[in-house]
Amino acid sequence: MAFFILKRVLTWIPSILVVMFGIYALAFYGAGDPIKLMFLSAPGDVAYDPARIDAIREAAGLNRPFLEQFGSYLWNLLHGDLGNSLVSGRPVSSIITVAAPVSLQLGLVTIVVTALVGVPLGMACAFHQGRALDNVVTSVALLLWAVPAYVIGPLMLVSLIILRPGETLPIGWGGLTDPRVILPVLVLALQPIALIQRQTRAAVIDILSENFIRTAVAKGVPRFRIAVDHVMRPVLTPIVTQLGIILITFINGAIFVEVVFGLPGLGRLTISAMTDSDYPVIMALVLIGTVAVLSANLLVEVLYTLLDPRVQAR
Repeated sequence: MAFFILKRVLTWIPSILVVMFGIYALAFYGAGDPIKLMFLSAPGDVAYDPARIDAIREAAGLNRPFLEQFGSYLWNLLHGDLGNSLVSGRPVSSIITVAAPVSLQLGLVTIVVTALVGVPLGMACAFHQGRALDNVVTSVALLLWAVPAYVIGPLMLVSLIILRPGETLPIGWGGLTDPRVILPVLVLALQPIALIQRQTRAAVIDILSENFIRTAVAKGVPRFRIAVDHVMRPVLTPIVTQLGIILITFINGAIFVEVVFGLPGLGRLTISAMTDSDYPVIMALVLIGTVAVLSANLLVEVLYTLLDPRVQAR
């Protein structure tokens, strides 16, 4: 297993290099000049001085050829240096260190809520296939899957304004124990819950048609015991394969949710960096996102092997 994981990690290198090269090229040849934006956003009456702009660009190393800049970036990256923000001048690593724990905590709670709600709902729908519970829950799941987080979030805030006029909106970040975290987690979890519910339902319905389940039912085994002892483990295998989709859904949703609910995480940092054309921060965020998706795919492969011994890691 260790050799399998090492081999997979080594195959990440070309993928990461291609992604970083593409993003760096877009930044280099893009229309947003961070040095000019610094002058435009500076307070007071700051004269547009081309000589000063060229001096700042030279000090930041932005006047060198593309391949030379990219090579220097990779060399610094190998030494753990993500560079400095072009806007604040702070090390990018320190900026990421502040924002990453917020997104990480939010993501872990969202995954736990998704599993605790989506799997039981899917199993309940499968055991009551064709009945009112199944029809209602499945229809709601389809609706939730069709509505993205950047629509659900503002709608929830508007609903709170209508239902609680004159009261302060519950936005901001105070840690996982802060009640204000409930709404962001709910918005982020709705689509993954819908996905897991549908996947679990389909998997359980397929397993319930197996002969060993019919035998257990004929022997009078309680339904709860059938679900726990005979259905749960086989169901987890197809559910695990959805982890990659769930992670991508979470990353996309977190960008908007963190902005809407005022959370100082990586999603909000992404919007700020893109607005300011802060390329070192953007590059670091793209690197983190790429590694996160690749890690999720690796985790799926490892868990799939552990859950189903018939599958051999190659």
